[in-house]
Amino acid sequence: MKRQVVCLAGEPWSAIPTRTQQLMSRMKDADVLYFEPPAPRGSDLWKRKGRKLRPGLIAYTLPPTLTRDPRKKLLARYDATRTAKFLQSKLEKHRFVEPVLWCASPGGAEYLDDIAYRGLVYDCYRDWPDYPESWESELASTADVIFAASPDLLRHVVPCNSNVSLLPFGCNYPMFAKDRLPRPHALRDMEGPIFGFVGTLWPDLDLTPLIHLASSRPDCSIVVAGRDAGCYLLPELLDEPNVRYVGQVETVDLPDYLGAFHVCTFLLRREHLYDDVIPTRMFEYLSSGKPIVAMLRPDQVEDFPDVVYGAHTAAEFSLLCSRALEETGTYARDRRREYGRAAAWSERAEDVNRILESIGMFN
Repeated sequence: MKRQVVCLAGEPWSAIPTRTQQLMSRMKDADVLYFEPPAPRGSDLWKRKGRKLRPGLIAYTLPPTLTRDPRKKLLARYDATRTAKFLQSKLEKHRFVEPVLWCASPGGAEYLDDIAYRGLVYDCYRDWPDYPESWESELASTADVIFAASPDLLRHVVPCNSNVSLLPFGCNYPMFAKDRLPRPHALRDMEGPIFGFVGTLWPDLDLTPLIHLASSRPDCSIVVAGRDAGCYLLPELLDEPNVRYVGQVETVDLPDYLGAFHVCTFLLRREHLYDDVIPTRMFEYLSSGKPIVAMLRPDQVEDFPDVVYGAHTAAEFSLLCSRALEETGTYARDRRREYGRAAAWSERAEDVNRILESIGMFN
């Protein structure tokens, strides 16, 4: 019988693939039912037919919930019972019998007693402050295997379960490991070296290093690409004459932008200074082979000290950007691409499939 996986996802299916989407799309020889988080109240998304996203992969949206507060026992139990019936109806419709249950958020803990499964996986790839701690504790202690996206997250779940494997984020390596890409139209008039940043401009994103760089290197250009989510330092950065903000860039065009950069830059969010998860963006930078200058967290052990220039202050950041421009030879570029290749989502998924096979979840 074909392998079967039921995924209780932490985010809706997105046009920009999430970690869970990347892994579910690469489940080896498996049919996958992907359940998005509960629909907003008043929405009929959960009543719609399943969406066939890829061969063997169908997505549904869970029904709305009335509460996440476990102290409201009657409402919480009503939510859990209704959702469990919904899940069971979809499993029966698609003839899923004791599938592997993949939980990508602590919310899955509510349904462990209502679904018959052959094995339980918890993918711990972030903190979940909006869920009760007891839910994650129950999920982690019950899981047959846990995948943790960073060393800190691994240490977080080890007290509940010793069967934990480190599984960092990944990237679409073939997409970014290309040379001689066309320069985006938005950058075609730019001359001289380009320092580039790509990422969501969160309110707490610390743009101070780029502001310092722009003022200290007026002979260079700084390109910022990403959705503005209310970053309070963005207006100050845009006051610098050598800064160009191009807005959000389509995923398919990102390799062209990285190809136009002479140096890629990586910044920190002030509210996430102690988050040690290496994001997909860093692996995309590495896959491009371009020099990378990154701001480091306090007391951070550098992840790629041989190929990433790590700075602790805005002044040091500017100095290292100038040094990165002077990089010669192909050793560092090739080494970065080796890191990127090792982080390809196909490699991450192969690790998952191998582990699930080794513990008997996948026969």
